[in-house]
Amino acid sequence: MTVHHSGKRPAIAGIRASLALLAALLPACLLATAASAAGLSLPPYKDALFQYGTILETRADGDFRVVDYDEMRDINGRDEVPERKAQGKYVSLKTKRVEDHLTYKVGGRSLKYVGAGATKGPAKLIVLYLHGQNGTRFQGADDWTFGGNFNRVKNLTVAAGGAYLSPDFSDFEATGTAEIKALMQDYAARSPGAPIFVACGSYGGKLCWSLARDPEAASMISGLILLGSLNDPGFLKTAAMKPGGRKIPIFIGHGSRDPIIDWKTQQAFFDSVRKKSPGYPIQFVLFQNGNHGTPIRMTDWRETLNWMLAAGGK
Repeated sequence: MTVHHSGKRPAIAGIRASLALLAALLPACLLATAASAAGLSLPPYKDALFQYGTILETRADGDFRVVDYDEMRDINGRDEVPERKAQGKYVSLKTKRVEDHLTYKVGGRSLKYVGAGATKGPAKLIVLYLHGQNGTRFQGADDWTFGGNFNRVKNLTVAAGGAYLSPDFSDFEATGTAEIKALMQDYAARSPGAPIFVACGSYGGKLCWSLARDPEAASMISGLILLGSLNDPGFLKTAAMKPGGRKIPIFIGHGSRDPIIDWKTQQAFFDSVRKKSPGYPIQFVLFQNGNHGTPIRMTDWRETLNWMLAAGGK
């Protein structure tokens, strides 16, 4: 609103009336957007190629599953160049038409990110991928590595009217947390009520948990996706774990032969969450014989995101 200085007092009553009307209308707009997000579901996309294979074992009412994984089949049989380029049938580059290298600014710093889909808003959902150590924004935007699984999540998100973001950040500590939080706030403002899902690979999980412990950031998160990543016992003390607290759905994907992070520590965290808050929306997929990067390659994004949308983390 622009105030013109004409030498006369502005019509204060009229301004107050306009503000009151805006305040009355805004909650209705937010509720309408949230309601439409609540009914959102990602349609099938190359499901036969990316859905889980044989389920070897299920526990905890089906929320803990052991999935068959075979390197010769799931890497060598899937990639044209093992670990470097997936076969063409796994990839569609149509998202390139709505993908760009963008910049966000925090505290005087300029950082880059790759964005695909409704990056100018409004978006129906927002998916962020945060890389691990020695990674960059390019990891989560690479169409051809990890068996084409990043390409799939981009296509799923874009087709649903969403925005997919793979950002750079300064570190895995307070500065990086503040940067990702600011990026989330920017997109939340452009798309009120849209669910925001934060996926973290490997050491990037430290940011996932830092955001989950920040009340303002946590209020925006509709799901955490941990891929060969860390856990955080401190999360057990947050508001999400208290009776009546807003439950953020959590997905944990891990390989049973991960040499960096033992899957049993992740299972212990899963069990702790379930013990403290029975029925908490948390899932664990253990890839039998999988390595550290296996969950990034093999996690079924459509199943996971649709489960989180139905779980109502928003």
